[in-house]
Amino acid sequence: MRLNNTVTEFILLGLTQDLVKKKIAFAFFFLFYLGTLLGNLLIIITIKTSRALESPMYFFLFYLSLSDTCFSTSTAPRMIVDALLKNSTISFSECMIQVFSFHFFGCLEIFILILMAVDSYLAICKPLHYMSIMSWQICSVLVAIAWVGACVHSLVQIFLTLSLPFCGPNVIDHYFCDLQPLLKLACTDTYVISLLLVSNSGAICTVSFVILMFSYIVILYSLRNHSAEGRKKALCTCISHIIVVVLFFGPCIFIYTRPATTFPTDKMIAVFYTIGTLLINPLIYTLRNAEVKNAMRKLWSKKLISDDQR
Repeated sequence: MRLNNTVTEFILLGLTQDLVKKKIAFAFFFLFYLGTLLGNLLIIITIKTSRALESPMYFFLFYLSLSDTCFSTSTAPRMIVDALLKNSTISFSECMIQVFSFHFFGCLEIFILILMAVDSYLAICKPLHYMSIMSWQICSVLVAIAWVGACVHSLVQIFLTLSLPFCGPNVIDHYFCDLQPLLKLACTDTYVISLLLVSNSGAICTVSFVILMFSYIVILYSLRNHSAEGRKKALCTCISHIIVVVLFFGPCIFIYTRPATTFPTDKMIAVFYTIGTLLINPLIYTLRNAEVKNAMRKLWSKKLISDDQR
């Protein structure tokens, strides 16, 4: 519930106010967003249409690509359009929707990455029990829990934001609405809210990162008992996942583990986990995965054959 608010819209300053730099940003982010959409949609279609990709790993990869697509869409389209405008405004309601969707799909991605790490651990360290543990029913339940957990996290963010009174300043020094820059505009002491932010977003990022890195260390240690071929395949998978984890969690931890503190570099760092990593994900999961590349080739071959038959 909004209390004592006179602000009905916010002004987004974006990454820069320089017109030339804004045009460069438009071209840069448009290409990145287009690449993110095409890459992730290709993975989604390939997994859905290929019988060779019916293992739990690709079941989770499907949802990771889906969350990547939605996560980038929560910020990128508006940022691209705003780069063409001299002044950018966003209504209070739209701002709250962006806060919710951004944190929902961001948190969902974190939980899916954890599920993928668990899947890799069981497949490599517990191969005899893998299929009995990671049944389709269990995988579906785990994904459902991830969706519910992401929703709870986002609702907490919205509750914290709506508890803040905005009665004067309305200029957000960022390219999207988030709780950190909004705290600077509140007409009240935000110390407690900022601590709650750290205990929510900051804790999720930090704890999840530690869990993921620990799980992959255990996996890499266990590879010494595998054959050379099995070790190579598992190592390729783990390295891909570790690259994604470091690129995504590094900037997130930097942003969300600081109470009531913002730096000028925050906007550029946020670019890494709102756009950069989301483009890299499909490249990593396709270029470093022979099964996905083969499935994409077959999908493309079927399309060419169907086009020739017409």
